[in-house]
Amino acid sequence: MENFPTWTCVVALALADGEGRWLMHRRPPGKHHGGLWEFPGGKVEAGEKPRNALVREIREELGIALSGDTLVPAGFAEEAQAEGRAPIVIMLYRSVWDGSALAALEGGAIGWFTQGEIARLDKPPLDVALARGLFEKV
Repeated sequence: MENFPTWTCVVALALADGEGRWLMHRRPPGKHHGGLWEFPGGKVEAGEKPRNALVREIREELGIALSGDTLVPAGFAEEAQAEGRAPIVIMLYRSVWDGSALAALEGGAIGWFTQGEIARLDKPPLDVALARGLFEKV
């Protein structure tokens, strides 16, 4: 039997406001990648489908209710290796904001940024790759 490497599945959301801006979340200080900007999202739990996990994560993080059928796959990014833990693979979905109230419920900050502004934000390496892939398609 082959030894299959384990990996951690993470989902993220590229939420557009319909006016050329995208929502980014700044990770709280003290957390891994604290102070860096990322696409909001989180880990897929055992037994969850990625789309359902993203709906749950966005409700928990931003307080908005997304419909899974409004989420469009937009790309992915993966770590080559990870020190002492399973490498992360992030699946990015995009959607358009419906105007409902949102907030950074788990700490940090949120903001709307243009494509050019996002390129200049300090981001974790996988979010750099996600943004590059997203904006090549937009």
